[in-house]
Amino acid sequence: MSKINAEELTKLYYSIGEVADMFDVNTSLIRFWEKEFPTIQPKKNKKGNRLFTPKEIGKIDRIYTLVKEEGYTLDGAKKAMRGKSTPATPTVSNETSNEEVISRLESLKERLLALKL
Repeated sequence: MSKINAEELTKLYYSIGEVADMFDVNTSLIRFWEKEFPTIQPKKNKKGNRLFTPKEIGKIDRIYTLVKEEGYTLDGAKKAMRGKSTPATPTVSNETSNEEVISRLESLKERLLALKL
């Protein structure tokens, strides 16, 4: 579920404090994500303050959703952001492999229970 609504973003630029408030996180987390995810590239003014466009905020929203709501690791979120993974819905092959794993685990459980007796 998205934390922000793109239609609510009426300004051209938002400060790091405003962005952090949108997601109810610390500014340090926004700076950390900026370092970890090269797709986030806020502009900086003459003072060096970060200025985030609605497009950048959309990227942060995607990262927030992956990491905070869907439980992705940073590496997993990076792969998802690069498009190498589709986080929203599992594909048929994923469902099949999940069934295979469950079957193997049940078989292993039966063998372990047999050894226990």
